[in-house]
Amino acid sequence: MSLKPSLNWLLVFVPVSLVLRFVPSLHNETALFICSALAIIPLAGWMGRATEALAEEMGEGMGGFLNAAFGNAAELIIALLALSKGLTGVVKASITGSIIGNLLLVLGASIFAGGLKYPQQRFNQTAARTSSTSLFLAAIGLLIPTLFHKVSDAGAQWDPVIGQKLSLAIAIILFVTYGCGLLFSLKTHKQLFSSGASETPEHEASLGWSRKKSVLVLVIATVFVAIMSEFLVGSVEAARAKFGWSEMFVGVIVIAIVGNAAEHSTAVLMALKNKMDLSIGIAVGSSLQIALFVAPVLVFVSYFFGHPMNLEFSMAEVVAVIITVIVTSQIAGDGESNWLEGVQLLSVYLILGVLFYFLPH
Repeated sequence: MSLKPSLNWLLVFVPVSLVLRFVPSLHNETALFICSALAIIPLAGWMGRATEALAEEMGEGMGGFLNAAFGNAAELIIALLALSKGLTGVVKASITGSIIGNLLLVLGASIFAGGLKYPQQRFNQTAARTSSTSLFLAAIGLLIPTLFHKVSDAGAQWDPVIGQKLSLAIAIILFVTYGCGLLFSLKTHKQLFSSGASETPEHEASLGWSRKKSVLVLVIATVFVAIMSEFLVGSVEAARAKFGWSEMFVGVIVIAIVGNAAEHSTAVLMALKNKMDLSIGIAVGSSLQIALFVAPVLVFVSYFFGHPMNLEFSMAEVVAVIITVIVTSQIAGDGESNWLEGVQLLSVYLILGVLFYFLPH
């Protein structure tokens, strides 16, 4: 039996969470929040592995679509459960957190780790620039509803109904743009992304799962992610009170890290193997999916829950996203990286983390 460190060790928190939730004498909301958060991390990893194995079975085109569709499934499940409970503030903060977390924390850690092993790493400059442009579009989509509210407030003409309609219209535009991006990268211009597509992570290539096994693992992991997410969302208020965290800090930092932890490890591993196209594809692609797919879907679904969600964010969140996109574009735009650039991205993430921690509740 191998004792090599693995995220799978965290699977022990699945039964621990179930015990904390269903054994009255052991019930503790704060402990349940921590254990369910830790349990989601390896489960999200298994969802990712099952999706990759299924993608290999179904061919390149369908495989790319599956990876795109399920790439942020754990974050989407957490957000949907939070939305069903009316926690729109946490949901919005988790959207912001996923975007800046993937671009600053994941990409920063990957560039830093890879840079320690290789003096200079190169990647597909064209793909990076295309993604950077889409990131600016995402930032605009988050900025406009917030700016509209501020301007309307200044003129004493703010109408929440109009604001909601604006957010819905922008959500539709972002969703359609995401579909066009998939068509561009998977069909009409897939040769531009070929250098990253040809590199397959070794641990995933060696899985060799059948389609039946992949579907079974995906279903089981998804069910348990949903259960653990229910525990996480249900205990979030107790954890906030216990640790003195603001709703924004929980969404932007804590939940975002939990939902993306499996991707974090894969991106760093690929950078250590000098596969920076894959590493950047994971980090930037995940942020794009959150902004252009997950956020619009949450807006659409919120109407069914009776808690319509708009795309208005706090100025701190909007500024954080814009800063993140600008810094990432500067670093990724030249097609090469080194360890210092990784440190710079991580430094920006820590600065923003401190900001959200000290923001008033």
